[in-house]
Amino acid sequence: MYEQPSVANKNSTFDTGTIPASFPSLSEKSRDSRLSFAKSVDFTKVAYVPNSRRKCSKIKSFPVVNSSVSGSDTVEVEPASEGSPLLVPRQKYCESIHKTVRRKTRTVMIGNVALGSEHPIRIQTMTTSDTKDVAKTVEEVMRIADKGADLVRITVQGKREADACFDIKNTLVQKNYNIPLVADIHFAPTVALRVAECFDKIRVNPGNFADRRAQFEKLEYTDDDYQKELEHIEQVFTPLVEKCKKYGRAMRIGTNHGSLSDRIMSYYGDSPRGMVESAFEFARICRKLDFHNFVFSMKASNPVIMVEAYRLLVAEMYVQGWDYPLHLGVTEAGEGEDGRMKSAIGIGTLLQDGLGDTIRVSLTEPPEEEIDPCRKLANLGMLASNFQKGVAPFEEKHRRYFDFQRRSGQLPVQKEGEEVDYRGVLHRDGSVLMSVSLDNLKTPELLYKSLAAKLVVGMPFKDLATVDSILLRDLPPVEDVDSRLALKRLIDISMGVLVPLSEQLTKPLPNAIALVNLKELTTGAYKLLPEGTRLAVTIRGDEPYEELEALKGVEDITMLLHDLPYSEEKISRVHAARRLFEYLEENSLNFPVIHHIRFPEGTERDDLVIAAGSNAGALLVDGLGDGIMLEARDQDFDFLRNTSFNLLQGCRMRNTKTEYVSCPSCGRTLFDLQEISAEIREKTSHLPGVSIAIMGCIVNGPGEMADADFGYVGGAPGKIDLYVGKTVVKRGIAMEQATDALIQLIKEHGRWVDPPEEEE
Repeated sequence: MYEQPSVANKNSTFDTGTIPASFPSLSEKSRDSRLSFAKSVDFTKVAYVPNSRRKCSKIKSFPVVNSSVSGSDTVEVEPASEGSPLLVPRQKYCESIHKTVRRKTRTVMIGNVALGSEHPIRIQTMTTSDTKDVAKTVEEVMRIADKGADLVRITVQGKREADACFDIKNTLVQKNYNIPLVADIHFAPTVALRVAECFDKIRVNPGNFADRRAQFEKLEYTDDDYQKELEHIEQVFTPLVEKCKKYGRAMRIGTNHGSLSDRIMSYYGDSPRGMVESAFEFARICRKLDFHNFVFSMKASNPVIMVEAYRLLVAEMYVQGWDYPLHLGVTEAGEGEDGRMKSAIGIGTLLQDGLGDTIRVSLTEPPEEEIDPCRKLANLGMLASNFQKGVAPFEEKHRRYFDFQRRSGQLPVQKEGEEVDYRGVLHRDGSVLMSVSLDNLKTPELLYKSLAAKLVVGMPFKDLATVDSILLRDLPPVEDVDSRLALKRLIDISMGVLVPLSEQLTKPLPNAIALVNLKELTTGAYKLLPEGTRLAVTIRGDEPYEELEALKGVEDITMLLHDLPYSEEKISRVHAARRLFEYLEENSLNFPVIHHIRFPEGTERDDLVIAAGSNAGALLVDGLGDGIMLEARDQDFDFLRNTSFNLLQGCRMRNTKTEYVSCPSCGRTLFDLQEISAEIREKTSHLPGVSIAIMGCIVNGPGEMADADFGYVGGAPGKIDLYVGKTVVKRGIAMEQATDALIQLIKEHGRWVDPPEEEE
């Protein structure tokens, strides 16, 4: 029987176990009516929290549970990981852990477009024009519709914009454009009521629809205080729900990580759990009023946070028996390859879990440019779920769905008697490997530069973003002294050189790492090599467990390359890798694992970025993997290297350049975001470890800049405010001087270094 701890032990948490489902803090009718629990639950975790006053600092764990066990009257509890205060279900944030099965949802109608699991994944974007400029906005919507979008969102910040929406809608109808229009609302309940009379869907942000702009204050609430605020939200929100019911409108309850209210942050922290509860407060009101034509979103600029938030949301919806669709997006993703990569990591991960019914790729580019990458991701998700790509069922005990913890493989340790230093062949924060050809060896200095090595009198040295190891499928002849010297110089700077076993046996390269497959490992063919030769093992991940047994007891394995052929139609790279990692953990094998993706010739750049982010990124955001190797023979070497490092940085692993949080622009933007963003990037891109937010306005509060170190924010037309963290430090700077002022601010805080001089 569960017993409440004594007051003297009030900060303790409890071991995994069971308690009655009717325990007061888990009851559906518990006093605080936060995230509630059905009786059919599988796993949660409980901590004692005093009832009289609530503070974020006293929250020891958050309840998230799974309803996979029917009719149970007990609740089991477990920490997310050893010593973690976060409560998680053991599973059931998606339909299947071993294949992509689309989560079943209800159908939500948005104008004439049906949204939900019985329909294609819908794609959408947002206009950037001033909403009051009817002609320009109509033209933009038409361009977006012609590109194939299913929905278009338009910012509506005031009464004049709301009035313009009627003209926008009527003009589009006259031009035979019936694409559903979505109103983006912040801080303006009365505006939402007005525009609900003409637009098909209303997006509300729970963090600022009824609450004031967050001041990032830690507040204390009694039960009565908290309940009064919930009643205030209901009073403000109810008229909009009733109007949406009356006019047949849809709604998105769209939480942003950066714009949670002080009330939510004071109780749940600036966390994914707070994001979920923020949305649920509004969803409960909708349900109370018998309104169900709504969808959820949980956006963040950090893909790891975004994935965690959506999973927590769905886990709780499984408990409640809710089936509302999901709108997926990584907010403020940025521009170019960076923006596409971040979006692919976040959106692609969830799509392969079978989650997501509509998506937006937020780019600091013209809105129509978002449609193509959006469509590519939607196609990836539909293909995975239609084929139910996956592997044979397996039990998963070790992956942490909600509490990011990286599984770090054992980095190479120097062995006695080794002639070269192998400790640098992999990087502790994530490794980049590249495939090199014999032709590359003919021009060593160009090769060194392509690997991003520093050159001193023609000799290579490793730098911050130098490739860690290379794969050479064909060794140069023994008599090719120059090519072999080039390889020796790379090995001498602790760069690994991986060579197929057959090549190493016939044309041995001193101190190379032999690449073997499981068959060569099983038969002992690798034993023909000199004793102590280091090995890299290529593996699919879906092999029978008996074959994987060959990995045991081989001391010379330096790394595994997870390499599932790109042409596989029904085997999922993501699920095969999860199965592999589960096997490794279960058998206490801590080999580093490199995600090796070989793309067929003719793969376009955007396709490569999106596939790499969706496949390797989906594993790295779960902490599964130690690096990446992308191969595409017809792609530029620099592009593949940069894409690899972008992937690691997007997964919050290895930081090799400035991180940007850049909003995609909308009708609220107070300057030319694309032009200013390019200017700032040009002058600051050489600052690894520094994060800069470039925001067109501050509608969602400073929190929208997430964890940026510095912020460049539109404060008024032609005027810029500068932030350090979430604090404004300079206001009203003329835009012409703002970039230089930003650089000066970075210098004042000791984060500036001069750009490296270009080598001749």
